[in-house]
Amino acid sequence: MVCLGNICRSPLADGLLRDKVQKLNLPVIVDSAGTSGLHAGDKPDHRMIKTASQFGLDISDLRSRKFTEQDFDIFDSIFVMDKDNLHNVSKLARNNVDLQKVTLILDLIEPGKNLEVPDPYYGGDEGFKEVYSLLDRATDQIIHTLTHK
Repeated sequence: MVCLGNICRSPLADGLLRDKVQKLNLPVIVDSAGTSGLHAGDKPDHRMIKTASQFGLDISDLRSRKFTEQDFDIFDSIFVMDKDNLHNVSKLARNNVDLQKVTLILDLIEPGKNLEVPDPYYGGDEGFKEVYSLLDRATDQIIHTLTHK
């Protein structure tokens, strides 16, 4: 899961998918990162922690890190939150195999529409709840794909 700072959208997506994977006991590694690295080592934004907890999800133990080229070696799928991060991650791809791993996460629920998860950082509480709703649906789709192979 990748966004710009790895403090709002991607840690929430990470937490949502991690929780769903654990409940189903699936052998899947879930992680998140940011393309900027500006917040490396920081907890998720307090508003995202609060929003997640309102839905019974604890993401307070997650820490921001910068996306690196090595992530292509570790992960089979890399889900990005928006087109800017799609571009930033794609620039680090070494080949077509790497590129094929990268997907706009909302393409999972709205294929081909190239929709972006809005960045709630500069908005109010409603933006965080909207992001939760979108990412909950997208991570449900990931679980569906994992369990129906």
